[in-house]
Formats: sequence, structure tokens, C-alpha cells
Amino acid sequence: MMKHEYLSTVDLLARLIGTKTAKRLYVGGSLTPFFKPQEGDPHYERILAAGELVRRWMYEQMDRGPALLNPASVRDYLRLLFAGEEREIFTVLFLDNRHRVIAVERMFFGTIDGANVHPREVVKRALRHNAAAVILSHNHPSGVAEPSQADELITRRLKEALLLIDIRVLDHLIVGESVVESFAERGLL
Repeated sequence: MMKHEYLSTVDLLARLIGTKTAKRLYVGGSLTPFFKPQEGDPHYERILAAGELVRRWMYEQMDRGPALLNPASVRDYLRLLFAGEEREIFTVLFLDNRHRVIAVERMFFGTIDGANVHPREVVKRALRHNAAAVILSHNHPSGVAEPSQADELITRRLKEALLLIDIRVLDHLIVGESVVESFAERGLL
């Protein structure tokens, strides 16, 4: 039996969904099309289940603590969390004082180009989780991860509201098609 780490991505996918489907979905050297199956695809449910299993595994890794010391792991988790979403979703990662994940909540759902975010609700959930810090995140279904003025405004409002109760906003990440933009790295926090 061959070790899985030596198999190509197509070969690994073939073990899950068959060679023909694997070659069809693994387009341009990217797994993104794999995690965006079309309804009616005979492997639709299997692909969604595989994506959910990977998302849960990544959450377990983050939940153990060290993963948040690596921003790439958070980005990867968020890419997977938002993969295939056709509307904007605002999500908050609630963290303890050692920046370990307490909870991840999808809090606000919008349309293809926006979601109404209510600071009061974020504050209530942060207090309920006894969070010491948060990482804010949302997706841009357009695929462009560039922060808008509305994104910058809500980030400031959330930071101010959470600061009143001694909860730090560590970052706000915007997930696009192939990139995740960080407010902290851009100096916007």
C-alpha cells in the first residue's frame, strides 16, 4: 500500500470520487473547484462531507492553541470555512487570554455584497464566551478581498465597543477567491 503523502492530489481525489471526476474537478492545480461542487454532481454529498471533515479537523487544530500562533493556519481555516459561499457571512473567532479558540460563530448573513453587522450582538456573544480577544472575519463573494469603507467603519466600531469591556480585536480578515486580506497587516487596526 502506497503512503498517501506520496500520491498526487488527483490520485488522492480519485480515491474519494473516482479518477474521471477527480480530473474534472482538479482544475488548474487548485482544490477550490473541488470544494465548490455543483448540485446534481453524483459526488455532491461526498464532496461536501469531505470539506466539512477538513473544516472540523482544522478547527480541532486551532482549538488546541498553537495554530493561532501561525496566521497561515487561521487564513487556511477561514478559506475553507467560506469556500463556496454565495453570500457575505460575518464570522467571529472568540479567543481566551492565550489566544486559543473558545468558539467560532457565523453571526451575520447578508447578500452577495454586504451584511449588516450589529456591534451589540458581537459584544453580547464575546461576554457570553468570556473572550479576552476576537478575530473578525467575513468573505467577499465577488472574490475581491479589498476592504471597503464600510468594512473599515464596522471594524472601528467593533474595536471601540469591545475595547470598553477589555476585549481586544486582534485582526479582521477578509476572504476573497484566492487571497485573505488582514487589517492588522495593512495597519488598519
